[in-house]
Amino acid sequence: MHKGGVHKKGEITLDQIINEIKKNPEIYKSGGLACFIGIVRGIDETGDKVTKLAFETYEDKANEALQTICDELIERDGIIDVHIHHIIDELDVSEDIVYVVVAGGHRLDLWPTLRDAVERFKEEAPIWKKEFTISGNQWIH
Repeated sequence: MHKGGVHKKGEITLDQIINEIKKNPEIYKSGGLACFIGIVRGIDETGDKVTKLAFETYEDKANEALQTICDELIERDGIIDVHIHHIIDELDVSEDIVYVVVAGGHRLDLWPTLRDAVERFKEEAPIWKKEFTISGNQWIH
């Protein structure tokens, strides 16, 4: 399994990612895992009811961007492993969108790296989101 990538719904689970991280030969240095699970919110910024989201991507570039982010963040002191896996599909309210998992020596190593991983994939990975609401639909930046 690559540390970063895009997947269709059902192709990857949080358990699979955690199990993969625990196979890392350096995991004995880790004191914890931190996870971010992005899910589909049922309301948009204007208060309109969201019915679903659809994600599209340029797969090769997205996989490359996510892998690069993981590789760069693993270089930080105290970080053992970083995985970012984004679902590219149509997703209903409350379904999982993205899994970000960081293994680190101490909890204080984990939080900034987890935050940076989330912010970076949102800025750097070519993944586009279309939001469907009861009033219509639109592409969201």
